[in-house]
Amino acid sequence: MVWIAIAAALCSAFCLAFGAHFQSIAVRNSVDGLELTLKNAGKLATNKGWMGGLLLMILGMALNVFALASAPLTVVQPIGAIALVITAMVNAKETDITMNRPTVMAIISCMLGSVGFVLLAVTATNSNHAVTEAQSHLIELILAGVVAIVGLATILFHRKLGAIFFIVGAGVLFGFVAVLVRTISIAVLGIGNSSFLQLPWIAGLAVIVAGLLGSYFVQKAYSKGPPELVIAGLTVIDPIIGIVIGASILGELRPDVPMLVTVLMLVAAALAIVGVAALSRHHPDVIERRNQAEADKQLPE
Repeated sequence: MVWIAIAAALCSAFCLAFGAHFQSIAVRNSVDGLELTLKNAGKLATNKGWMGGLLLMILGMALNVFALASAPLTVVQPIGAIALVITAMVNAKETDITMNRPTVMAIISCMLGSVGFVLLAVTATNSNHAVTEAQSHLIELILAGVVAIVGLATILFHRKLGAIFFIVGAGVLFGFVAVLVRTISIAVLGIGNSSFLQLPWIAGLAVIVAGLLGSYFVQKAYSKGPPELVIAGLTVIDPIIGIVIGASILGELRPDVPMLVTVLMLVAAALAIVGVAALSRHHPDVIERRNQAEADKQLPE
C-alpha cells in the first residue's frame, strides 16, 4: 500500500505542476497584461487551457489526499515538494527563461525548509482526532478575522499588492481550509445515528468562503508572477499553517518535545518562508515585470 501511495504522490506532484503551468498561461493570455478582476475573470471559464489546468489541480489534490490517507506523512510530504521543481523546469522550458542562481537557491530553500519542517513536526506532534466544538469555533473565528483582513486589503490596495501577498494569503487560507475539512470529515465519520443537524455546518460555510477567496488569490498570483509562486504557496505555506493550527489549537503538540526540535522547526519554517520571499523577488519573470513597469513609468504621457 505504501508503494501505491508513493506512486499517487508522484502523480499528484506532476498534476499540480502542469495544472499550475496551464492555468498561469491561460490567466496571462485572458487578461492580456491587464489587472485580473472579477469582471474579466469570467473569461477563464471559457478557456480550455485554464479548465484543463483546473482539472489537473483537482486531480492532483485528490491524489495527494489519497496518498496521505494511505501512507505516513514522512513518506508523502517530501514527494509533494517535487512539484515545485517540476513547475520551475516546465515553466523555464515553455517560456525560454534561464533560471538565475538566486531563483535556484530560493527553490532549494523552499524544499529543504518545508520538508524539514514537516518531518520535524511528525516527531513533535500526536494525531488528535477529538476536535471539540470550542476548538472548531476558535479556528472559525480566527479564519473570519483572516478573511476580513485580506479581503479588506484586497479591496483597498488591490493595485499596489504584488504576487507575494496573494500567494501567502492563499496559502494561509488553504491551511485553514485543510484543518476544517479534516474536522468535518471526522464529524461525518463519527455521526453514527446522530442527526445531520449536529454536523459542523458553520465550518462547512467557512470552508466555502475561504476556499473561494483562496482560489481567487491563486488566479491573481498567476497574473502577477510565475507559477512557481503558486506551487510554493500550496506546498510550503499551506502545510506549515495546518501544522501550526494543529499544534497550537487542537492540542496535537507533544508535551515532551525537546527544545532543539522546537528551534529546528522554527529554523526550517523560516528557511521555507525566506525561500518563497526570495522567489517572489529574484525570479527572472518577476525581474522582467519589474523592469517593464519601471520603463513604463519613464515613458512620456
